[in-house]
Amino acid sequence: MATAPRPRTSTRDPEDVGRRLTAWLDARLPGARVTDIRVPSSNGMSSETLLFDIEHPDTPVRACALRLAADPAAYTVFPVYDMARQHRVMRLVAEHTDVPVPRVRWLEEDPAPLGAPFFVMDRAEGRVPPDVMPYTYEGNWLHAATDAERDRLQENTLSVLARLHDQVPPGEAEFLLPAKFPKGSALTRHVAAQRDYYAWVVDGVPRSPLIEAAFDWLDAHWPEDEGPAVLNWGDARIGNIVYDGFEPAAVLDWEMAACGPRELDLGWTVYLHRFFQDLTVGFGQRGLPDFLRRADIERRYAELTGHTPRDMEFHTLYAALRHAVVMLRIAYRQVHFGEVEPPLDPDALILHRATLEAMVRGTYWS
Repeated sequence: MATAPRPRTSTRDPEDVGRRLTAWLDARLPGARVTDIRVPSSNGMSSETLLFDIEHPDTPVRACALRLAADPAAYTVFPVYDMARQHRVMRLVAEHTDVPVPRVRWLEEDPAPLGAPFFVMDRAEGRVPPDVMPYTYEGNWLHAATDAERDRLQENTLSVLARLHDQVPPGEAEFLLPAKFPKGSALTRHVAAQRDYYAWVVDGVPRSPLIEAAFDWLDAHWPEDEGPAVLNWGDARIGNIVYDGFEPAAVLDWEMAACGPRELDLGWTVYLHRFFQDLTVGFGQRGLPDFLRRADIERRYAELTGHTPRDMEFHTLYAALRHAVVMLRIAYRQVHFGEVEPPLDPDALILHRATLEAMVRGTYWS
């Protein structure tokens, strides 16, 4: 999927959204007009993001982005899209940290104006490491950068995680604990919510023996000390950051934000790079083997925060498992839209099947 045409993600017409957004905006900025509405060229497989400009003589707001709950007709990645929750997280990060998060302007929870809840935020200019083709492939700006420039981007990205985890008071993140699972530690509740999500993904379709084996592995290797619960970004990867040069200009995509151990974010950062790196090597390229290495991330994060990452094999496998569930849902969406044929083996829909199998066997990091 990372090296193929992007799967269908929406049935919405951007021009129609622009007309309806102009009508909605007129009540807040009379006479304002939405112009140049467009879909970003890369990234984003869940909530929809549209870029647009505002024409109005009396507002400093010009370049904006619209974050819109996913189109139900697009066989959504997640069962629920809580735009007010995302809006609240971004405001929380802006209030308590110096992490560069876009300023949120308006939240609309009524689905009537655009067909789904949404919010509008300022748009940051810069470059995003692409998912398709992956930034680990030859020919894109990050692959073409020098080792020193990539080192700077890595350092700045880890600083984002360290500041986020350290600067938001832990109690402020507790509203992110899954209400459906009120008992147990933050990690216990997080995993319970993931099991529930997997059950939703496979409702009416073939189940994944590999994903279920990975859940069993988690039960057998549960951390003795889970560590303190903090605000986690959730989708902590460089493909969700807009960079000005090699400096983060905006940290995006907070829909997976959670309250849990710091290692949730660290494991996701480590694994998501390995996902693209392993794909790249599988297609005969060298990729970026010295970039975002697990040992370097653990060492530098400890230096920045004083917290030594723990149980990282657990958390990297958990990240690979969570990613497998998302990828399974996206693959079944492709089947739903007739973009691919359903395989006899549902595990064949998991792009990183070999990686997750090796993690379950305990041979991936050896």
